[in-house]
Amino acid sequence: MSDMQQELGLSDIPEAVPDSGKRFTLQLVWLIPIVAAIIGGTLVVKTYLQKGPTITITFKTGDGLEAGKTKVKYKDVEVGLVKDVTIARDITHVIATVELKKEVTPYLVEDTKFWVVRPRISGGGITGLGTLMGGSHIGVDVGRSKQPQRAFTGLETAPAVAMDVPGSRFQLHSTDLGSLDIGSPVYFRRIQVGQVASYELDKDGNGVTFTVFVAAPYDKYVRTNTRFWNASGVDLTMDASGLKLDTQSLMSILIGGIAFQTLDESAEAPPTGANTAFTLFATRDEAMKNRDTISQSFVMIFKESVRGLSPGATVDFRGVTVGEVSGIHVAHDTRTKEVNMLVEMRIYPERLRSRAVGAVPDPKEYRAILNDMVAHGLRAQLNSGNMLTGQLIVVLDFFPNAPKAQVNWATNPPQFPTTPGSLVELQTTLMRIVKKLEKLPLDETVADVRKVLQTLDVAVKDADKLVQRMNTDVVPEIRMTLEEARKTLDEGRKTLSAAKQTLSADGPLQQDLRVTLRELARTAQSLRDLTDYLERHPESLIRGKQEDKP
Repeated sequence: MSDMQQELGLSDIPEAVPDSGKRFTLQLVWLIPIVAAIIGGTLVVKTYLQKGPTITITFKTGDGLEAGKTKVKYKDVEVGLVKDVTIARDITHVIATVELKKEVTPYLVEDTKFWVVRPRISGGGITGLGTLMGGSHIGVDVGRSKQPQRAFTGLETAPAVAMDVPGSRFQLHSTDLGSLDIGSPVYFRRIQVGQVASYELDKDGNGVTFTVFVAAPYDKYVRTNTRFWNASGVDLTMDASGLKLDTQSLMSILIGGIAFQTLDESAEAPPTGANTAFTLFATRDEAMKNRDTISQSFVMIFKESVRGLSPGATVDFRGVTVGEVSGIHVAHDTRTKEVNMLVEMRIYPERLRSRAVGAVPDPKEYRAILNDMVAHGLRAQLNSGNMLTGQLIVVLDFFPNAPKAQVNWATNPPQFPTTPGSLVELQTTLMRIVKKLEKLPLDETVADVRKVLQTLDVAVKDADKLVQRMNTDVVPEIRMTLEEARKTLDEGRKTLSAAKQTLSADGPLQQDLRVTLRELARTAQSLRDLTDYLERHPESLIRGKQEDKP
C-alpha cells in the first residue's frame, strides 16, 4: 500500500483514523419547548392530584340546573360545579353530573343531602331570596355516616334542620298528619325550642311518624316521662267541666305546632337518648292524663237513652275521676225482645281503695272492695255533666233504697249494676202525676166553676144596681131633711131675737123664757148632733143607728 502511495504521490496525505463516537450537543432552540413541556406536565399532574370526585345527583326536574353554570355551595362557599345534566333512560327524572373539590371527598357519605336552592315561601318563613339575583345553586348538608357514596337522590326542599346544629331528634307516632308540616314549631313552656324535621306514612298505613328536632340545651328536658301533643290551631273543648280555650302562639294557629311537657316534674326521670319514640297525643288533656298501671273493664246495661254520652266520658265517684267510658253499644236481648244500651267503662280500682303510704297494692283486694261497696248500694247512674253542653257522665254513688244487686264476675267483662238516672226518675214521677190528673173529673169541676162565676156575676150586677139606687133615691132625701133642719134653726134664732126685744129683762116671763130657751137650745144641739151624724152616716136613715162598739 505504501509502494502504491509513493507511486501516486500520495504519501504526504495523512492517514484516516476511525472515530469511536460523536457527542450530542443541545441547541438553544430546543430549550423553550422543553421548559414548556415540563411546566405543562407539572400542571397536569397538579390538576390531576387536586381534582375532586365526580358524583351524580338525581332530581325530579332540571329546574334551576344548567351545565357549566350551576354551582354547588356549602354554607354559601363554592365547593363544586354542575358539569352535565341529562335525562334518565326511563325519562322519569334528570341526572346531574357534579364535579366537586377534593377537600369535599370525606363528606360524601350516604346521609349527605343535596337540593336545589330556589326562592320558597312556606309557613316557617321565606328562604332562597339570594337566588333571585345570583341564580339557583345546589345546597349541601353534610351527613354523619361513615359509609362513602357517589350517587345521591336530591331533595325537593331543603332540610328543616342542618345536621351540624347541636340538638337531638325524636320520633313521634300519631294517627294522622293533622295541620302539621315540615318546619312546624316545637314548643316547651310556650318557647319555641325546635321544629318538625320530616314525616312519613307508616308502612302499615295506620299512622304517621314524625321526626322532630329539639335544639340544645332544651333537648335535655325531654325525659322518659315526657308527653308530646298536637298544639296546632286553637284547642276549644266543651265537656262536662265547661268550656276550655288553649293555644300556644299565633304561629301555631297559622301553621300548626307541637308542644311537650314532663308528666311528673318533681320525679327524677332520666333524659332520653336520640331517636327515642314517643306518642303524639291529640290534646294536652289527653297527653297529661295519669296513666294507671292497673285497670278493670266493666259493662253496664242502661234502659234509658245515652244521648250525650261518648267514649272518653268521665266515670265519677263523688267528685273523683275513677275511670272513663271505653265503648257504647246496642244490646238486643233475643229472649225478652228488649233493646238496651250497653256501656263499657274502664275503672282504675287503685283509686277506689285506701292504702297506707308505701303499701304494696294487692289486686285481690279490688274485687273484695267493689263487692262490699256494691252490697252497700254502690250503683252506676247516667247523670248530666254539664247543663250547657248536655254531655253525660257515668256517676258511681251509693243508693241505699236501690234493689239488691251484685257484680256479675262470670261475664267477660264483668257486669256492674246500674240504677235509673235522675232524669228518668223525674220523667217517671211526672208521668204518675199526669195519670192522676187524667183520672180527676176535670170537666165537671170546670162546669161547676163556671156556674159559680155566673152566680158571682149576677150578685155583682145586683150590688151595682143597689149602689145606683142609693145614689139616686136615698141621698137626695137626706139632703132635703138637712135643709129643713137648717131652716128650723134659722126660724128659732129669729123667734129668740124677737122675744128678747119684746120681753123685759125683769119680768116673770123672762124666767119662763129662759127655761124655754134652754129647751130650745137643747133641741138645737140635738138637731146639730143629728145633722152631723146624718152627714157622716146617711145610711142610718135606712138601717137605723148602729150601737157604738165598746
